[in-house]
Amino acid sequence: MTLSASLPLTTPPVAPEPLARWVAEIAAITTPERIEWCDGSEAERQIVMNRLIRNGNAVRLNPAIRPDSYVMRSDPADLDDAGSRTYTCSVDPADAGPSNNWADPEHMRKILPSLFAGAMSGRIMYVVAFCMGPLGSPMARMGVQITDSAYLVANMHAMLRVGDDVLARLDPGASWVRGVHSVGRPLRDGRLASPMPRNLTKQVCHFPEDKEMWAYGAAHGSASILAWKPLALRSASTLARDEGWLAEHMALLRLTDPAGRQRHLAAAFPPGCGKTDLATLTSTLPGWKVETLSDDVAWIAPGPDGRLRAINPEAGMYGVVPSTGTALDAISRHTLFTDTAVTDDGDVWWESLGDPPATGVTDWTGQRWTPASGRPAARALARFAVSADQFPGMADSWDDPAGVVLDAIIVGSRRSRAVPLVRQARDWDHGVLMGATLLTEETVNDSVTETTERHDPFGMRRFCGYNLGDHWQHWLDVGDAVREAGAEPPPIFEVNWFRTDHEGRLLWPGFGDNVRVLAWIADRLDGRAQGVETPVGTLPAPGAIPLQGTEVTPATMAALLRLDPMDLLAECEDDMRYVEAFGDHTPRRLKEELCRTRTQLRAMQERRSSAA
Repeated sequence: MTLSASLPLTTPPVAPEPLARWVAEIAAITTPERIEWCDGSEAERQIVMNRLIRNGNAVRLNPAIRPDSYVMRSDPADLDDAGSRTYTCSVDPADAGPSNNWADPEHMRKILPSLFAGAMSGRIMYVVAFCMGPLGSPMARMGVQITDSAYLVANMHAMLRVGDDVLARLDPGASWVRGVHSVGRPLRDGRLASPMPRNLTKQVCHFPEDKEMWAYGAAHGSASILAWKPLALRSASTLARDEGWLAEHMALLRLTDPAGRQRHLAAAFPPGCGKTDLATLTSTLPGWKVETLSDDVAWIAPGPDGRLRAINPEAGMYGVVPSTGTALDAISRHTLFTDTAVTDDGDVWWESLGDPPATGVTDWTGQRWTPASGRPAARALARFAVSADQFPGMADSWDDPAGVVLDAIIVGSRRSRAVPLVRQARDWDHGVLMGATLLTEETVNDSVTETTERHDPFGMRRFCGYNLGDHWQHWLDVGDAVREAGAEPPPIFEVNWFRTDHEGRLLWPGFGDNVRVLAWIADRLDGRAQGVETPVGTLPAPGAIPLQGTEVTPATMAALLRLDPMDLLAECEDDMRYVEAFGDHTPRRLKEELCRTRTQLRAMQERRSSAA
């Protein structure tokens, strides 16, 4: 349907009976003022944005500086991360695993109706049909989110495929995921206490057996946009386990060499370890090019020939505000910002952009700000939402319904010692071990000098919807299925851009020079790059990584690749304690790989001791 800018969105579409019945059931609980079925049109988006502006939830930016762009502000008390109140409501508590908060599904089913009772009173209930993945892709999955947040609807327009095109595919027999969200009961005579209210009863519940999610009291971020991390990773990971594919916290990129040969790589890094930087990398190596397919999530499944193929389930990006590269070009127009500062001439600003503008600044809380204010102008987790096709570095195949064949998988983390710049796993099982035992350094209390180490398997510690030990077994099973289909799973590599010298200085330049490591990986796939076999995998041979144009010396490269058997043996013991903590859920094959690595490292240490 086509809407004028003033027409209310009250006309219900022809919906399959199960969907219409479910919407009616939720409306009976939440008692909204009216129901609006979202069609995904540009006219609808403008209506929603106009509502946000009228209600004081959004500020329209100067169209001469940043066309069709807006800033929305959160209540400072509404934290983006509701992890401590996010529950996996599986029938068996063991299915949630030690990394998730488990809640009894029967108990939560009794609590949620009372929590949501009247929660949408005086507000609009939006019904948003969405598709994760290209429409028509065999790897795509559909869902419907109910919400009373116009902010959420506006972001879903930017990030996902929504509206009538999706609804038309929800025939009565179609499978779809249900999501229910409310910002909470109205306060102060029916008015919200703030544009994005504080609510002390925030709850996010996932029911994996029922393909259903409920979120209450959160106004933005992963606790409200249920089609983002909650579905794309947490719920989808469980669905993928049951159906034989992978939903992973991975970037997807296309690497093209000087001869025009293309390779598709998936990269799994914990937060803060450079995943988006890798996906949007600007190459410093002549003739080599990197293009983006996804900066955050990849869904991976065996294709018709058995080989693993990957899609980007999202249609846009909901990222922390960037400071460099192609992202700045992408957010120059048609962008929704959350919690950035606003300049007096109607543009956005945040600290990493450089000196504050002379025109003056209003901070993310709506107060006047100067460098002497003693507080940040932009929230640390200030975000942008933008359509993926605005990124100049997007590969032309990013929206291909068939996906792309994966040529290699990369895992990586932030390590100042022990882990070399790059290594190739011995085989699939060894590669799964590398991903399962990823250890990353995190800053403590915003200090750059004080760090702690935390295991974050495949970067999925916060996002896997079931027991992580079962997640590792599922990775092994996927590799087995590929072989049974007559194909080979892609090689797995580990990278570490963050190794330091004894004075704490980074040894590797990183950023655009990371393409040099990718070039070695590509050449390994072609059988052209030399490597050195070690107990922890294959390392680049001397001179195998191109260094011309950098300040990296052969001595520095040797330090980047140096192995200390004692450090690595201690790491093996730590990894064994970690995987054994998952009890019977830990795959036997991973323990065997760890024992194999430990035995070889001990032999390496003995040889070095004898030589000394």
